[in-house]
Amino acid sequence: MGEKEGEAGSSSLPGGGDTPLEGIVVHINGDNTAVPVSGNEKKWLEYIVNGESFKNPHEVVRTQIERVPAMLRVVKKNRGCYDPLVVSIGPYHFGNPRLELMQQHKLTMARQYVNGDLKLLEESYQKVRRVAEAAKQCYTDQISVAKFNNEEFSQMMFLDACFLLQFIYCIVREEREALKMKNNMIALVQRDLFLLENQIPFQLLNELSFESKFGDENSKQTMLNKFVTQIRSPPPQSYKKNINNFLSNLAFGGRKGVQDVNVIAGKFESEPAQLLDLIRTNLFDKTVLTQPPPRDCSDWYHTGFLKLPPIYIDDSTKSMLLNMVAYESSLNGPDDFGVSSYICLMNSLLEHAEDVKELRSKGILLNFLGSDQQVADLFNEIADNLVSHPHAYAVVKDRIEKHYKNRLKIWLAEWLHTHFTSPWTVLAFIAASLALFLTVIQTYQSFMPSKNS
Repeated sequence: MGEKEGEAGSSSLPGGGDTPLEGIVVHINGDNTAVPVSGNEKKWLEYIVNGESFKNPHEVVRTQIERVPAMLRVVKKNRGCYDPLVVSIGPYHFGNPRLELMQQHKLTMARQYVNGDLKLLEESYQKVRRVAEAAKQCYTDQISVAKFNNEEFSQMMFLDACFLLQFIYCIVREEREALKMKNNMIALVQRDLFLLENQIPFQLLNELSFESKFGDENSKQTMLNKFVTQIRSPPPQSYKKNINNFLSNLAFGGRKGVQDVNVIAGKFESEPAQLLDLIRTNLFDKTVLTQPPPRDCSDWYHTGFLKLPPIYIDDSTKSMLLNMVAYESSLNGPDDFGVSSYICLMNSLLEHAEDVKELRSKGILLNFLGSDQQVADLFNEIADNLVSHPHAYAVVKDRIEKHYKNRLKIWLAEWLHTHFTSPWTVLAFIAASLALFLTVIQTYQSFMPSKNS
């Protein structure tokens, strides 16, 4: 039988789902004959009025996953920072022969993720099938997407989502041996997961992060926050437990006083677009663009004038920061330039090795890159041609400027830094001051006339 009028199939136009426009009719040429509006037309009219509010609940949020802007890719010294080294996520780098080994391992990871449960595997795959068409529209480079038919695209996204979720699960729960990867490979995978061109829509991860694995919504968000926090600033427990492995792959780090990620919880202020967006928002607080961070921001550390998040510096840091900059520079990326502003600030603070040493002493920088001068050079390189938010760190910069203009404070600080570099010099100063004081008293008493004279 033919399809009833007004019950047309899915529309390629935005919008979707059942709408309250069932009673709409169109009057033609003054005739009172009612012409029912088709299903596609109802969706279209609903979209005009309400935008995305009535979209199909199974559609993926209209995330835009873009290519690295050409103006950044042409910088020769940074070219290798935007391409995956061991694993492709999403369509842009799929099929690269260099990444084939990990592509095969994704099958093992998917099986692990569902604990070998075929029924659960099928149910999870159906979730991806339902959102696959909408997910395709999330990629701005449609030429790369067009090479996949619906089945191929669904299979790719399913394996990538299972791989990501199983990797996150094992890292956060410290079950790294279950990944069946060498430690250096794990470090490279972590690096690849935060490339702009190596992302899948975050909502797709939500579709597959079932409760039996990640717990309720709060538990799931806490686990994801733990994961990106460990990438940014690894916890001290992991450093102590895995010190031998750490030396070979620089995957962990630690410092007395760094906050344990097990107590870091909290919901997302809004759902991130993808993993790169999540770690970007984890790195900086938007309030620092116009004012000091909140008083309860316990994961940040003081330098006297400002509070900054502890950040782990290793061979992958440049790639991670540059991809966040690329995300902010892309056409549909966030327009706050938060990370770009952060890098510009760090560049202004870190000119010499001594500056890096100062931030290390405050727990802000965890240097596993090499010498302190290498860290300073890293920020100097990344900051080239960056655009900062016009009001970024305005309060901080004002305080620094006022401090700089107070020459007495500077002289006093330099004198203290020069002469009181250790507790022994402080004790020696106190002893010398006391001896001088006693000498003055003794001299005064020797010149004072005796009461008996």
